[in-house]
Amino acid sequence: MGHCEMLLAVAGLDQKAIIERTERLAAGDWSGFSPAERVAFLFARKQAKDPASITAQDMRELAYHFGTARALDVLWWACRCHYMTRVADAFQLPLESENVFEDPTPDKGKK
Repeated sequence: MGHCEMLLAVAGLDQKAIIERTERLAAGDWSGFSPAERVAFLFARKQAKDPASITAQDMRELAYHFGTARALDVLWWACRCHYMTRVADAFQLPLESENVFEDPTPDKGKK
């Protein structure tokens, strides 16, 4: 889940929200997510397991929930993530130990 956690951190989620979200995703019970999110998750899982099985109906389902432009965003981003995961796995690249996109300045409220 390292890649997912990094992307969630880049999206602005704090550590507590990342843990909660990844636990919900990993549990397989996606009923707490919106219908659009569930469609996107199912699409990404189908694409990861068997990319050749993606059909025009899968794209229509994404477009129904996200609109055409955002459906293409989902498709592109899922393709990119699957590609990068396969490249990282092939070269056995380690994940970063910390969020490289995080603001390096310390919290002013913490001491």
